[in-house]
Amino acid sequence: MFLLAINPISLNAGAVSEASHSAVTPYKAQKTFSNFLKDAINQVNDAQIQSDNLTKKMALGENVELHDVMIASQKASITLQATMEVRNKVVEAYQEIMRMQV
Repeated sequence: MFLLAINPISLNAGAVSEASHSAVTPYKAQKTFSNFLKDAINQVNDAQIQSDNLTKKMALGENVELHDVMIASQKASITLQATMEVRNKVVEAYQEIMRMQV
């Protein structure tokens, strides 16, 4: 059985502890955001791979429950859709910033 764990997003988890000792530099902020983004994309990829593996097992006639396959498939689909929506919003924000006159 698959459980969908929803973890809070903490972009500044590492930066907050460092902020008490020193100022957060742009490099540290970039690294923190980069690591967060990479981890999120890896989670989407893992969900897709898990869904593909369960689908293949089901197609080959292995002992896999249909509801597990469907849940994994929907989980992969939802995570991909959410990722695409976040990407669209980021691109939209970037385009809006580029249209601003300074």
